[in-house]
Amino acid sequence: MNAKGLTIRTSPFVLPRHLLFVHNITNSTTIFDLITFFSPHCHYRSLAHLHAHFSFYCNLTLLRRASKLHLKIHPPNFPIREEANMGTARSQVTVSALQFACTDDISTNVASAERLVRSAHAKGANIILIQELFEGYYFCQAQREDFIRRAKPYKGHPTILRMQQLAKELGVVIPVSFFEEANNAHYNSIAIIDADGSDLGLYRKSHIPDGPGYQEKFYFNPGDTGFKVFQTKFAKIGVAICWDQWFPEAARAMVLQGAEILFYPTAIGSEPQDEGLDSSDHWKRVMQGHAGANVVPLVASNRIGTEIIETEHGESKITFYGNSFIAGPTGEIVAAANDKDEDVLVAEFDLDKIKSKRHAWGVFRDRRPELYKVLLTLDGTNPIL
Repeated sequence: MNAKGLTIRTSPFVLPRHLLFVHNITNSTTIFDLITFFSPHCHYRSLAHLHAHFSFYCNLTLLRRASKLHLKIHPPNFPIREEANMGTARSQVTVSALQFACTDDISTNVASAERLVRSAHAKGANIILIQELFEGYYFCQAQREDFIRRAKPYKGHPTILRMQQLAKELGVVIPVSFFEEANNAHYNSIAIIDADGSDLGLYRKSHIPDGPGYQEKFYFNPGDTGFKVFQTKFAKIGVAICWDQWFPEAARAMVLQGAEILFYPTAIGSEPQDEGLDSSDHWKRVMQGHAGANVVPLVASNRIGTEIIETEHGESKITFYGNSFIAGPTGEIVAAANDKDEDVLVAEFDLDKIKSKRHAWGVFRDRRPELYKVLLTLDGTNPIL
């Protein structure tokens, strides 16, 4: 250390687990805040890089004071390594979408999901998406009181607990869709399980459909969590559910909050009132648009198979059309399943390169939020907030 500030010399073996006191010589005062770095090797290539580590362990005031130091950086001649456990996601991330037919037996379906998660892990996947409400048939074809009993509370949910064990064993991230009971409310929800098995929190489906074969309003309250993002070991992700995928506002809200990848678990297929209607291409194009408009990858997982449900008016049948896919940051499809077969899709993305592309393209730089007040209306005239 000299009168002008702090000199840091780096090598492969310098700065192991240690304590560092920072002194502001220029102001003749001492910052007694103790900064602890847990990275096995801390290699600082710039003041910004140093600040990235500082930000996890000290407050904003300390950062501002530390920024006044004159740092002389002697960069190493070996690659910089940033640890995931320091809160920095690695750049290369492999995502996966699963696709399979469901029975109406929970144990069978959960076993199928686990088998395919293991298959995705074997292919190198870090974040693995299972389809919507995969524990059983898509029961929303009918309005039946007995189906409400399928809901379970979030805490202690057996499938979530099992997926936490699996995520920890494999070191992967798994969003887990389930039918949630919360006192007298019910939600179409998803819990985000990180790679260490920890539960990062809950998202509740915001947009609830109501039409022939998809009578979700009978079962689900509108979600009250708002659109959320989750910092996982591998990336900051946004997760929405099925009908949410038709709304560009949802995708934009998640990416505005920093989502680097969007995930949409889904249950969609034929329309009971019109057997000739096939929405699969429309379904894909809308989500490809979300990826391209926000310059982020997108993962969609859908089920396959024909499911027949007894309703108050007789049998209702939906053939789920699969077509699970992974889209790149310009909306291009980089992996896709067909409409009949079980599948495990994987694709790798360099999030740093995509971030640079997203920033350079200007779609967030040139936004005009002050002009979008009409989005807070239903009819284009009267604000609802």
